[in-house]
Amino acid sequence: MTRITDLIGIKYPIIQGGMAWVADYHIAAAVSNAGGLGLIGCGGADENWVRDQIHKCREATDKPFGVNLMLMNPRAPQIAEVLAEEKVKVVTTGAGSPEKYMEMWKNAGIIVIPVIASVAYAIRMERCGADAVVAEGTESGGHIGEATTMTLVPQVVDAVQIPVVAAGGIADGRGVAAAFMLGAEAVQCGTVFCACDEANIHQNYKDMILKANDTSTKVTGRSTGHPVRQIRNQLTKKYLELEAKGAGLDELEQFTVGSLRRAVVDGDTKEGTFMAGQISGMIKEQRSAQKIIEDMFSQADELLGRKLEV
Repeated sequence: MTRITDLIGIKYPIIQGGMAWVADYHIAAAVSNAGGLGLIGCGGADENWVRDQIHKCREATDKPFGVNLMLMNPRAPQIAEVLAEEKVKVVTTGAGSPEKYMEMWKNAGIIVIPVIASVAYAIRMERCGADAVVAEGTESGGHIGEATTMTLVPQVVDAVQIPVVAAGGIADGRGVAAAFMLGAEAVQCGTVFCACDEANIHQNYKDMILKANDTSTKVTGRSTGHPVRQIRNQLTKKYLELEAKGAGLDELEQFTVGSLRRAVVDGDTKEGTFMAGQISGMIKEQRSAQKIIEDMFSQADELLGRKLEV
């Protein structure tokens, strides 16, 4: 048992990443039923979609689950109110500060776990009442910071008193064991769950991960200050060429409009944005969420010489 499993009431100290367009109630319920914490990822959706997903997830599982709110979403204030009204168990946040919603969520009994990419931000989140933080390294898929998981996690652990969840570059028991050796009390994984049976995404997305190797991901958007890690394809090649030519933020954003949907829904391997982490090359088989978690923690338990699950 760790402070995270005790706080949330889950069997395994693992959180599924709140991946936009990928993390709907299907995968959230599967991970929660398997003993982890499943998350519904709001992405750019509106409050009606989020409420509907919460209701469907409650029908699919009686275990704790949460919602990830991307605070840059224009509908974030309305979604934040829905989360309080629905009294979801856990809210994780990204792309901004949840401070203005903290009192409302706390009054609703919600556990708040912001995703952070620096020590300073972790300290700030602790001061404003966060129950834990997810320290996410640059190895992750999607929007990333600069620090690696190996360097970020121990520095955050040393800087705050609340529990730290490690994220970025974790896909098996070796990664879990390493995270716990660094002081984390749980892990958050995204890419490995993208390729699970229950992920409600196009099979081409799963296959892109299963066929990847150690050099398959590229980071776009560094010139704009909004770096994103994804599996390289024709879209990333064109995007990086535009960056090299000095294209501005507006032009680059316009170039990728709809590209995540093209990946998740349409399976467009050429013009879709397939967000995935550097550990894509480690994922070689499609498994159920249950099998992923069981494999991960049986290996971690053996390496650490103790049981991490409740």
